[in-house]
Amino acid sequence: MTKALIADFDAPIDHRFFEDYQAGAKYSYGWITVTEAEVLEFARRFDTQSIHIDPVAAAAGPFGGLIASGWHTTAIMMRLLADHYVSSNASLASPGVDELRWTAPVRPGDQLALTATVASARRSKSKPDRGLVHTAVELFNQHDQVVLTLTAMNFIRTKVS
Repeated sequence: MTKALIADFDAPIDHRFFEDYQAGAKYSYGWITVTEAEVLEFARRFDTQSIHIDPVAAAAGPFGGLIASGWHTTAIMMRLLADHYVSSNASLASPGVDELRWTAPVRPGDQLALTATVASARRSKSKPDRGLVHTAVELFNQHDQVVLTLTAMNFIRTKVS
């Protein structure tokens, strides 16, 4: 683990509002260790390609071994984002994500951490009780290799309307 994790918000996650998300602020959270059992369990249920469910076939495949489904990697990212970054008291859901990319394979034994940078935060003109936060997200492994990027969008309630 060579990448230092960056300080958290001043407000704890259960007292965080739109005003706490300042453009340019950067936060890091981690680590989650990926196990072979989890890779296999997720893939057997949701992504049955041989590179995710069959260690023997995966060894002969393009990645030289078993790798996690990109959707599993995305789920791990979401766990870190939901547990540490997205307000637990003021989140009003998400209209989606932009530009999801899986930039490197995730393998059993990898340790993953998240960096979230507030790209923009603007108060809604039509619904002044909330704002829209765009977050540049990177998920990286213990070798500081980025394995996932995306831009998340979240509606967050304001402290005052």
